[in-house]
Amino acid sequence: MSATPPRIAIVEDEPELAGLVADYARAAGYLPQPFDDGAVALEAIRSDPPALVVLDLMLPGLDGLAVCGALRAGSDIPVIMTTARVEEIDRLLGLEAGADDYLCKPFSPRELMARIKAILRRSGHAPAAPLLAVDAAARRIAVQGRALDLTPTEYGILAALARRPGQVFSRAQLLDLARAGGAGMDVADRTIDSHVKNLRRKLDAALPGVEAIRSIYGVGYRFEL
Repeated sequence: MSATPPRIAIVEDEPELAGLVADYARAAGYLPQPFDDGAVALEAIRSDPPALVVLDLMLPGLDGLAVCGALRAGSDIPVIMTTARVEEIDRLLGLEAGADDYLCKPFSPRELMARIKAILRRSGHAPAAPLLAVDAAARRIAVQGRALDLTPTEYGILAALARRPGQVFSRAQLLDLARAGGAGMDVADRTIDSHVKNLRRKLDAALPGVEAIRSIYGVGYRFEL
């Protein structure tokens, strides 16, 4: 039986940003717990402490400094504070309130995940299990330990994308890589979109709400887990 993923509290009142951070956290193997209110988040965190808190400075009602200070009064839960304020005084105030790290907006969600991983490693938490694993010998791809039911062509496309996350592949490149990965020679450039559509459906069933394969208009596709 697999271990429960580390739970990450995301205290952010901007819905789009909160959703983006939650998607990346889920893709990194964490269990996101979003809050858009400082007081509500503080009560929930105190009653059921997560592994780490991502905390926005500017929140309605109880702001991030107050939340962080209250947490530090009786807890050593790691806190990463985020804010649009870049003045040095805000940075110092954030760190003096007990934040373990500090990120200014706009920030890269990938950098945030890297910092979360580093802090949790230092605090003794086991690393999150890989969300997606490619077993080339068995020609199998598993999501959170469960194998996906893939055709040879789907395996070739997803394996190629997953091995180079963030890289944009044209349809022609994916066609070549799928064939090199053992797909039938009858795979045509125009059918790549259909195979990607099927892959998205299967990935969505395994990871609801996570857009793992993104379309890059006029170019091709990019994998973002």
